[in-house]
Amino acid sequence: MTSILKLTPLCGAHDESPLCYLLQFDEFRFFLDCGWDEKFTMSYVDNMKKYAHQIDAVLISHPDPLHLGALPYMVGKCGLNCPIYTTIPVYKMGQMFMYDTYQSRQNTEDFTIFTLDDVDAAFDKIVQLKYSQNVPMKGKGHGLTITPLPAGHMIGGTIWRIVKEGEEDVVYAVDYNHKKERHLNGCVLDGVNRPCLLITDAYNANYVQLRRKLRDEQLLTEIFNTVRDDGNVLVAIDTAGRVLELSQLLEQYWQNAETGLQAYNLCLLNNVAYNVVEFAKSQVEWMSDKIMRVFEDNRNNPFQFKHLKLCHSLSELHKVPDPKVVLASVPDLESGFSRELFVQWCQNQKNTVVLTARPSPGTLGRMLIDNPKMKAFTLQARKRVRLEGTELEEYLQEEKKEKEEKKRRESKAKSDESDTSESEDEMEV
Repeated sequence: MTSILKLTPLCGAHDESPLCYLLQFDEFRFFLDCGWDEKFTMSYVDNMKKYAHQIDAVLISHPDPLHLGALPYMVGKCGLNCPIYTTIPVYKMGQMFMYDTYQSRQNTEDFTIFTLDDVDAAFDKIVQLKYSQNVPMKGKGHGLTITPLPAGHMIGGTIWRIVKEGEEDVVYAVDYNHKKERHLNGCVLDGVNRPCLLITDAYNANYVQLRRKLRDEQLLTEIFNTVRDDGNVLVAIDTAGRVLELSQLLEQYWQNAETGLQAYNLCLLNNVAYNVVEFAKSQVEWMSDKIMRVFEDNRNNPFQFKHLKLCHSLSELHKVPDPKVVLASVPDLESGFSRELFVQWCQNQKNTVVLTARPSPGTLGRMLIDNPKMKAFTLQARKRVRLEGTELEEYLQEEKKEKEEKKRRESKAKSDESDTSESEDEMEV
């Protein structure tokens, strides 16, 4: 009997919005990714909310917010309650992405869209898989099997193969990279033969990419020219994805005495820098064949950094002497340390800003990419400031009133419970 197959793009189609597709096999419903944009635009999750209680499983392809950023909100606020499947590295690095995203916002404003408890609740539902591991679905999904295949692009990145027993298969392949990278192998499509439905994207279809060697040379030249002129370099990078490749590349530059970079400082700045590096050290088996060979032959872990300094706050970074190169999250410059450093450094012509990704339209990073010759613009800066004087007194008085009101409500509730209990005792007598 042929299954009824239905695909509904909730977001991520026709534009550069975050990814979430609803895939229905008969009565079994998948969310394919559950992403959110950098500004947490509510219209994207409004579409997902309608189906939150109908979803039987979620498949996550990559660890960044554009693929899993809405999970904490959907689980914590909308009642999404089903198994979430992804690979081991996507689970670990995805958690780092969301911790850093939350803390980056919380450092400068009251962020209430989701909490760290929501992040933990969402990741507690994740079932961690290895590549090529076949997982049969249960209940309404009897006869369905899901299989994660390597996608490249980010560590643990996944192409999902969904097969109905005795029928043809569906392949979900977004943001995959068929080329070998410095730290990852390319995607694997050998086991995928003419699926009945291929869900993919064309995000870079019109983008002509320079050869890797030429890109690396341009980056090295820009960094060297800047620090030699006593300027600082801000590299806006993600939390736990592409940062692994770039940190490894720059560490190699610093280890090479011929580059002349050892006289300058190299830093990684985000809220979870230590954890990201520690996780990367433990996930060598998920990386490229070259890295695996070097590790097996020499026990040399490529993420055992000697020159890259890990910083978790601006105060730690300021202790590192200038000039320096700083890998700071996040890549869109909308929040986080990258935005704070951009505000501090952008007016000094000696400094350089390197953008490592093409963020969503409407973000500061995208505006700079689309308008490279722009010299001046208005920027809103958020900052937490300690209350003083009259403002502090008003805040303390308001807080005192709220506590008294809460205490009064609790006292009244206890009194009502006591009255109810006494009336029940009288009835029993």
